[in-house]
Amino acid sequence: MAQDVTQSSADTGVLVREGHYGTQVIAVEPGGAEFIPLNERHGRPIQLFWTWTSPNMEFATIFVGVLAISVFGLGFWEAALALALGSLIGGITQGILSMRGPEYGVPQMVLSRLGFGYWGNALPAGLNSVTAGIGWFAVNSVSGAFALNVLTHWPKVLCLLIIVVLQVVVAFFGYNLVHLFERYAFPVLAVIFLIASGVILSKAHPGAVHHTIPGAFLLTFGASFGYAVGWNPYAADYTRYFKPSANKVAIAWWAGLGLFLSCTLLEIVGAAAATVTGSSAAGSNPTGAFTGLLAKPLADLTLLAIALGAVAANVLNIYSGALSFTAIGIKLPLSLRRAIVALGFGAIGFFVGWSALPNAGTRYENFLLIIAYWIAPWLAVYFCDQLLRRHPEEAMLFDTKRTNWAGPVAMLAGMGISIWLFSNQTEYVGVVPTHVPAVGDLTFEVGFVITAAVYLIWHAVAGTGRENTLAG
Repeated sequence: MAQDVTQSSADTGVLVREGHYGTQVIAVEPGGAEFIPLNERHGRPIQLFWTWTSPNMEFATIFVGVLAISVFGLGFWEAALALALGSLIGGITQGILSMRGPEYGVPQMVLSRLGFGYWGNALPAGLNSVTAGIGWFAVNSVSGAFALNVLTHWPKVLCLLIIVVLQVVVAFFGYNLVHLFERYAFPVLAVIFLIASGVILSKAHPGAVHHTIPGAFLLTFGASFGYAVGWNPYAADYTRYFKPSANKVAIAWWAGLGLFLSCTLLEIVGAAAATVTGSSAAGSNPTGAFTGLLAKPLADLTLLAIALGAVAANVLNIYSGALSFTAIGIKLPLSLRRAIVALGFGAIGFFVGWSALPNAGTRYENFLLIIAYWIAPWLAVYFCDQLLRRHPEEAMLFDTKRTNWAGPVAMLAGMGISIWLFSNQTEYVGVVPTHVPAVGDLTFEVGFVITAAVYLIWHAVAGTGRENTLAG
């Protein structure tokens, strides 16, 4: 579907990214959420493997598994199953979403305009810019700061500042440096974490006594899904520079596999660690509790890897968060608008992370579930629209007058009803788990189904939803 446009959008209706970037690494990527010209396309599908493996090689991933044992009280094998299932679904959707990037040459949140309309898309794009550029950024910055604090004994705030500066610098330069950073971080992270994982698993007590809270399996499943699916709104951001002829099956395979393997492995390792350390694994410094199971040389290397992994995760979070902000449709007449927005998110994320240093465990559990609450309904709209609208033209993505109110209405209905009925976290417990705690948290599953039903029924009744051009 990609068109041969390079400079002007006057004839095609497609907004083209200005400037020249190509394969330059130490150069600031110009523009924002516009179409990438064909003469700028480069890259191979296999690079998605390390792009989606490296950012999960960090303690925020491990802590999902810790929650399953220390907070939800599951047994080790039940936890492993729930963690693997959540990661698998997130990996599958990541692969499917990644395939459209080369065809349309735009970020994921611009593709989202098909199901939401130009201005209606401000709902998911705005949510993603906040949860990615600020929320996830703060979460991962805190985990990196904890690791650096344990290793160096420097003040936590100073450690947080160091981590944030490193992340913002890489994200500021943009796409090419982000991919390169993930590539070179990958072997370092993989070797250290594989060795540490082997040691932790050898010390695990799978049969340890546990006290399972009501609905623990679904809570763990929801947290694991929330972690993996948190990457979904970024998927096409890292494939939009590929040539339209890139192998779609290879794109889906490498993106999904990298995400699934890294999440599943480290989450299960986190669960294994919690069978040894117990409730202290989710205490005031869970990173220290985890690395305390390792001999000092390996523990120090693992702390360095955790800090590096936090940076690897957050260069994606801040880069994609900035892209999502520019995809809202707010006009920023600056050639470096994405880079400048990334700086702004980095500054805000630092202060949010600072405030989250105490009580990080409880806040993280809530955050993971909330991520799933909105992304599942967004996915429902996106996939339903893709089912109805097979080959839409690119001009539909940039027409400010085009509406599709079925998208935001369905998403809000799915979120509102599912959260009201099924949410199960410390800030709010819905009607159903209040009376039947054993159901756990079914919010994202119910939200997906309700949203899909509303969206499809809306278009079936209106006789719309299959238009592939602006003319009809």
